[in-house]
Amino acid sequence: MVDKVLDIIQKKELKLHSNHAIRESVRLGILLAIVGGFLDAYTFVGRGGVFANAQTGNIVLLGTYAAQGEFRQAISHMPPILACVIGVFFVESIKKFASGSFISDWTQAVLILEIVVLIIVGFIPNTVTNVVVTVMISFVSSIQISSFRKLVDSPYATTMSTGNLRSATQAAFIAISEKDYEAAIRAIRYFTIIFSFIFGAFLGGVLTLSVGEKAIWCSAIVLVFAVILVRIEEQK
Repeated sequence: MVDKVLDIIQKKELKLHSNHAIRESVRLGILLAIVGGFLDAYTFVGRGGVFANAQTGNIVLLGTYAAQGEFRQAISHMPPILACVIGVFFVESIKKFASGSFISDWTQAVLILEIVVLIIVGFIPNTVTNVVVTVMISFVSSIQISSFRKLVDSPYATTMSTGNLRSATQAAFIAISEKDYEAAIRAIRYFTIIFSFIFGAFLGGVLTLSVGEKAIWCSAIVLVFAVILVRIEEQK
């Protein structure tokens, strides 16, 4: 069974490289998931106890406060939602017009933009309202999740884990009940991304507690490695 699983992995990797789809590789997914977990821990521990990656909580609070007539509180949850929307528009625009512009590789452009924004966030002191940081990280999260949506042959997310956990569990069930090797590989990939997210959250929590707001530069460094990985693979 182990030999068959390894053979499937090798075939998938060969197919991946032949299609030049490095942005769908497990290696890049691991780096991006580390960043995703790091950002959630960073905003929760050091920037007001919020999760800036996913917008479900903001949407729920927006509706809840509006229902209670607390419209000022409701409106305060609009900026990160709008930042998420703007991020999606930005990525779709850059993907559409990249081939006809000075942007030769939109994947690298997105990663570099993330790095720049996160570096700027590290310079924002805690005396500044947390909404500013939340909006900026929501934008970064949005462009990342919009740019990297496929893990080899399966959809996934790098800034949240609910969907990945469901997909991993489903694939594991199919692998066990039907002795499906392809499903076993998918489950391994998903769990790899989930544990990478957990590691990123652990790293983000520890560094934020010890370093403070500048801890976010560590996630920018991880993204630098992601850019290097993309460049190396595309040159191949």
